[in-house]
Amino acid sequence: MMGFSPISLGVRFLLELSALAAFGYWGWKVSPGGLRWLAVLALPLLTAILWTVFATPGDPSRNGDTVVATPGALRFLLELAILFGAAWALYNAGAKTPATVLLVVLVVYHLTALDRVAWLFRH
Repeated sequence: MMGFSPISLGVRFLLELSALAAFGYWGWKVSPGGLRWLAVLALPLLTAILWTVFATPGDPSRNGDTVVATPGALRFLLELAILFGAAWALYNAGAKTPATVLLVVLVVYHLTALDRVAWLFRH
């Protein structure tokens, strides 16, 4: 199962960290003056909270625990919104090359993790 392999999970973790950084960067670039610091802190924090709280129970790619039990299809949509949203945020902030690289890595990751996607849709 490629989507649950240590390499795939490591790549996914790096994508999650990249998303947090991308939303912080976007917040800095698009927020005026003093709000920049708030955006740099609040956007990644909100993203991390959403990522952590809404999970599918028993997900073998996580610890299996969750705060709010979320159907797998809804969790998949949340993951897509956050990860691909991060690529959009980079692009919107003017970081077009990093956005493109992130987009390509996201597509390749999801194509190699189709077994995890299928697992989510079954749960």
